[in-house]
Amino acid sequence: MNKRLILCGPAASGKDYLRKKLESRNFKYAVSYTTRPPREGEIHGKDYFFITEDRARKMIETNQFFEYVVFNGWIYGTTRSQWAQENQESVYIMTPSGISHIGAEDRNQCFIIFVDIDEDVRKTRLISRNMPGDSLERRISADSEDFNGFSNYDMRITNPNF
Repeated sequence: MNKRLILCGPAASGKDYLRKKLESRNFKYAVSYTTRPPREGEIHGKDYFFITEDRARKMIETNQFFEYVVFNGWIYGTTRSQWAQENQESVYIMTPSGISHIGAEDRNQCFIIFVDIDEDVRKTRLISRNMPGDSLERRISADSEDFNGFSNYDMRITNPNF
């Protein structure tokens, strides 16, 4: 049975960089849904499915999400169909909160990579990023809270030049 590869890490740790490297080696990315506005260069259906808050709420009400989280007022989620075993997706990006929704049986079929890069490196990366409706201080603070005590991973990357 194929394992799901889950990438997890705070903002600007390199999750998207790693995801793109894996895609170049024929891994398929399960594109998450989000209500946040797209950043410059992001493509609907490739980086995220950018949806309205109304649509996201309707998806929540109709139990379409396997897991979802609210982060900075925006909803991010993975649908049940994306998570289904028969589906071809193999790379996911999730937060610790999203990972907490994975049951024991499914967790046995997951390999979680925690991209845990030094905060100073991430700050430098975030400063150069266009983040509509967000701030550097809020991202660092929210990530600090979200990743506090996080230990549900199989591999930890700390080298910013991986």
